[in-house]
Amino acid sequence: MNYKLNFELVPDGCWYSNLRSILKPADWDKLRRYVYNRAGGKCEICGEKTSRLDAHEKWSYDKKNKVQKLESIIAVCKKCHSVIHIGRTQLMGNEDAAIEHFMKVNNCSYADYVKALGEANKKHRELNEVDEWSLDISYLKTL
Repeated sequence: MNYKLNFELVPDGCWYSNLRSILKPADWDKLRRYVYNRAGGKCEICGEKTSRLDAHEKWSYDKKNKVQKLESIIAVCKKCHSVIHIGRTQLMGNEDAAIEHFMKVNNCSYADYVKALGEANKKHRELNEVDEWSLDISYLKTL
């Protein structure tokens, strides 16, 4: 099912392939502020107005060519970000609030949550079959 808010389980080999660790701090700061301003103080997933947004990188993974590609950067609230990165949220012990938020935003049941998480975990296992990914951040040229 296509949900408004989804899990994005990053392959283990890509855990530290993010713009915050790649860019100079000043460049990352400029980029995330641009994303926040573009969003107008609202989460780009659930629409919640908040003064605390996170810049979330959306990646695609081409298993055949072993490429992790940056597709976009969006502004998200803390609650949506905790769902997107559910694995980290589970490790931190905050899964219950994330489950509630996933069901609220997607207007779905707990069974739907469990099914979607199972599908995300299956995809994660498949992506982990690639031992090394190359990085494509050409999206940044479009900004």
